[in-house]
Order: sequence, then C-alpha cells, then structure tokens
Amino acid sequence: MIQERLDSLRRLMEERGMDAYLVPTADFHESEYVGDYFKCRSFMTGFTGSAGTLVVTLDDAALWVDGRYFVQAGNQLKGSGVRMMKMGEEGVPEIADFLVDAVREGRSLGFDGRVVDSLTGEKLEKRLAAKGASVKYREDLVDQVWTDRPALSAQPVWILKEEFAGKSAAEKLSDLRKAMEKEGATAHILTTLDDIAWLLNIRGDDVRCNPVVLSYLAVTGTEAFLFINSQVLDEECRAYLSGLGVAVKPYNEIYDYVSALRNEKVLMETTCVNYAILRSLDSSNEIINRMNPTVLAKAVKNPVEIENMKKAHIKDGVVMARFAYWLKTNMGKIPMDELSVQKKLDSLRFETEGNLGLSFDTISAYGPNAAMCHYSATEETNTPLEARGFYLVDSGGQYYEGTTDITRTFAVGPLTDEEKEHYTLVLMSMLRLGDVKFPYGARGLTLDYAARQVFWERGLNFNHGTGHGVGYLLNVHERPVGIRWKMVPERMDSCVLEPGMISSDEPGIYIEGSHGIRTENLMLCVKREKNEYGQFLGFEYLTCAPIDLDGVVKSMMTEHDVELLNQYHAFVYETLSPYLEGEEKAWLKNATRAI
Repeated sequence: MIQERLDSLRRLMEERGMDAYLVPTADFHESEYVGDYFKCRSFMTGFTGSAGTLVVTLDDAALWVDGRYFVQAGNQLKGSGVRMMKMGEEGVPEIADFLVDAVREGRSLGFDGRVVDSLTGEKLEKRLAAKGASVKYREDLVDQVWTDRPALSAQPVWILKEEFAGKSAAEKLSDLRKAMEKEGATAHILTTLDDIAWLLNIRGDDVRCNPVVLSYLAVTGTEAFLFINSQVLDEECRAYLSGLGVAVKPYNEIYDYVSALRNEKVLMETTCVNYAILRSLDSSNEIINRMNPTVLAKAVKNPVEIENMKKAHIKDGVVMARFAYWLKTNMGKIPMDELSVQKKLDSLRFETEGNLGLSFDTISAYGPNAAMCHYSATEETNTPLEARGFYLVDSGGQYYEGTTDITRTFAVGPLTDEEKEHYTLVLMSMLRLGDVKFPYGARGLTLDYAARQVFWERGLNFNHGTGHGVGYLLNVHERPVGIRWKMVPERMDSCVLEPGMISSDEPGIYIEGSHGIRTENLMLCVKREKNEYGQFLGFEYLTCAPIDLDGVVKSMMTEHDVELLNQYHAFVYETLSPYLEGEEKAWLKNATRAI
C-alpha cells in the first residue's frame, strides 16, 4: 500500500517536472503535533511517530528521524520502500543537502508551501536557484493521492477565564503592541496556535491533546484580525472577541490579507510562519524577523498560573499515587497488558475534577518496548506485563489549572543487576538536575551536565533532551525553555532561564531489546539568594508523585543523592496523604519512606 502511494506521488511529480518532493510533519502553523488532516508523512510512509521528514524522489524515498524514533521507525518502515535516515549519525546527509543533490538543473523541488516554514523554504529556493533549479510550492500533491483524507478539524472555541489565565487578553494585546513598537513593527503576523490561544485567552480542541484553535492572527497598532472557521465561534465568543477589538475573518483569507499589505514593517518569526505566507508578502514590506513576543511572555508564568499549576500537580499526583498503588499491589494477581494498564491510568485522570483530557497520548511500555522512548502501544504491539523487569509510563493531563507531564518506571518483578544500576543512575541524574543553583543568565545548555555526568563518566548517554518547557493548559512541549547538551538551533529552546519558567527534568537510558528507564518531574524556576555575584536561581519540583524504590541501589548514591530523594518523598507524602485513605494512604507512606 505504501509503495502504491509513493508510485502515485511520483507520477504527479513527473508530470510537474519535479525531481523531489518534501513532506514534513507539520500543519499550516508549524505545530509540533498535528491533527489528522495534516498527517501526510504518516500516510505516505506508515511511520506513526510524532516527528519525521519524508523526501520522495523519482527512484527513492527516505525518512529522516531523530534519536527518539530510531527503533520505532526501523520497525514500521520494513517493506515500505522507504529508507530510514538517522539524523545526526555519521554519514547521514542533512535533508537540505540531499534535496539539492537530488534536483537536476532545469527541474524542481516540490512541496506544499503551507507546511514548510519560510526560513527553510527560502534557503532551499536560494540553493536550488544557484544550480539552475527551482521550487514549486503551490500544490499539495499528497492531497491528490490521499482520496479519503480527513476533514480539517473544526472544534468549538471556549474562553479561558481570568481566574485561570491570571491576566486579561486586553492586557496581553496591549503588551504585544508595546513590544511591536519597540521593534519598530507596524504589523505582526502570528501563526503559532499556542501563542494565539494564550494571547486571546481562548482554547479549543483542534490538535489532539493540545487545546488550541486552527487560526491565524494579524495585529497592527489599532486593529486585530483573527482568521478562523467562524462556525467554531458561538455568540459568547464572538462578543468576547469583538470586545477585544478583534475582527473575525475566514480562515483561508490570511493569504489575501498578507498579499494586500503595502509598505508595512512586518514582525514575524520566519521559522514559524509558513513559506506560502512569506511568498504572499509584497516586496514593499520590510520583514522584521524576531521571535514572537508572545513566546517569552507565555513561558514566564504569572503568579496565578503558578499557583494553579501547583494545584494541577497535586491533582495529578493523587492520580499517579492511586495508579502506582493499583499497579504494585495487583501485579501478578490479575492479567495486565500495556493497553489495559494505560486505560486504567487514563481513566483515573478522566475521573479527576477539572480534567479536560490528556496532555499527550500516554506512553505505556513494558520491557524492551520501553527502549523506544516514544513508543505507542497498539493492538498489534500490545505486550502483557510479566512479573519481572520494568514497566514505563509517560503521561500527563490537561486541567483548568494547567498542564502536567510525568514519567515513572516501575519494577514489576525481579530485576537484573544492570537494570538496577541503570534505574539508580537515572534517579540520581534527575535529582541532581533538580538541585542545581545557578546565576541569572544561564541557559539549559549550561545546566545539562548536572544531569548527564553520571552517565558520561560511565560511557553512557541518552539520545533526547533532558528538559523542555511546558505550557499552561496548552502544549506540553513549549519553547523557548530547553535543557540539552548540544545546540539544536531549529528547536529554538535554549533561552536564558527566568523565574516563573517551567521545565521538565527527564533523563533516561534505553537498551534496545532489553529495557528503557525514564524518570520525569516538572520543575519551576525560582529565585535563590542575591549577592555580589548576582541573582542566583534554582528549581522547585511541581510534580508530586512517589518514585519506585524497588529498583534503587543505595550504595551507588552519594549521601546528598539519598538526602535529595528522602526530601522529595517527604514532600510527596505530606502533600498527597490528605487526599488518600485506608490502604492507599498506608501504601503511600511505605512507598515514600526514607532510605
């Protein structure tokens, strides 16, 4: 079936003089996760991971994936006619280099300009022009192959009350206009869905697990236009937007609006705005390419958001404690598999007051499956849990009070010495990062070594970032916060850390064919002391849930490591015990005992 789809695409490419066609994992807004309508890369390859870029030539097809998906892609691409390209590995070319080599003089590269960011599109255009080739971006060829493609999502919009948002949309718009004035901008084109939702204090359900709304926003000094499917707005939303001075326009009219701009100084982040919008701008306009002002404003949570996030994590902690109790006490007594255990955890969240769903699809992985760090259990891969080894679950919820994300790895039976060693290393890594103190001005790149030292000194590593930013009732992955050991410019997540920012702390280790371990807490950046060396900062954990002690090798840990674990568990018991009763409460006391 995949081969038939590729052959159909190649016939269309040949008719249009295209030597290559680019299919990224993206929507019209450069979102990390995309709705069903936009899953073209998945449709064309059979690979279901959340990230990857497909390049199809007239005689080849290759899919670039990062380290999170090497194992999964290797399995799902078998027999598809699509080669896996392991990004960052020796001998693997950059996508742009591969494309430029693949397109001959006088021929062209094709892509849908609405799903390729303008910076990437411009670079490809210039490089191809230098060899007498071109880009063609006005057609979505996959759409012509995908005959039963799902419709664009059109879920209802709702207003996030100020008691949760902490700041009115009117204030946020005023702050944005001040930022525009500071940059010398007369117009701002905003296409990133979480920025629009945050700015206007609206939420929706157009991307699975991300409560955002398919829309574009244009803001000037005196006007604002929201380009959206008007059917998703009820009378309350229409009146609310009107009161903010926001006019509603049809979703696809953004291109007409942009085309009509003349002699404006347009602020837009070219890595986030799609290439079709860039090419719609008249040359009389000046582009001011800066990070959207909303990005940093959104990342620094206000006092109301911070207090609400703490409440959300207490709710979520109760869920995780009840789940851990159920798992540990019933293991070996009742049949369990990845899907049934996942269903149990998800149902506990859904039953919680104020829960609005999941913040991402739960990763439920037993044994070797956990070595695929973004594994997704399906009916085909569903694996029974046996009374040995590790079970990993990475999950989170969306609440009116905020967004959660937590990973716990549970010993479900006897462990090997290697499994215990790796589990303890991951725990030590997480605790040490959460304990760092640093002067203002540090970035995630500065701090990452605190987490990786225990791995690197043993010749070990994990192939993903150590921490990511988290939205407030928004995307579970939110830039510009990021903790990683090497710069990845396209991720745009290595900002100076500010008090009020939230990051995950999630080291792991993955042994293909054997086991995967990850332990993750979310943490809040806070002020520590200020002295002659400047303002020092640190972290406080938001996540409040027990860490399984059954895999811990205390002799591997320093006294300070043990102290950090015991302090954390004392915090967990003190915080969660009032919400539990009977056997669950007694279990929690033992699960959080000092070691």
